[in-house]
Amino acid sequence: MKNELQVLYDTILDRKVNSEVGSYTAYLYDKGVEKILKKVGEEATEVIIASMKEDNNPEVVNELADLFYHVFVLMAEKGITLDEVNAELNKRSNKSGNLKQERKEIENY
Repeated sequence: MKNELQVLYDTILDRKVNSEVGSYTAYLYDKGVEKILKKVGEEATEVIIASMKEDNNPEVVNELADLFYHVFVLMAEKGITLDEVNAELNKRSNKSGNLKQERKEIENY
């Protein structure tokens, strides 16, 4: 049985080839990569905002699902497969001792 992420990605790929009237995915493809990128940015911001709140995991999960969906649409638009991302993650999991310098701390206003 396929996992839900693979099922979602396969559905997104199918919408790219077999556009359905009223499909939000088809709408995003029609609008182009700039619209897709805008949505990825919006959803990433919503994950951050939801994560800043105490005891808000259900909302964070909801926003993460939205982000995954939009990232998958971007991947499909760019011809990037889940297998490619999995291979990159696998390659990275074999690394150790590659701690990068920390970024400046974000100040709360």
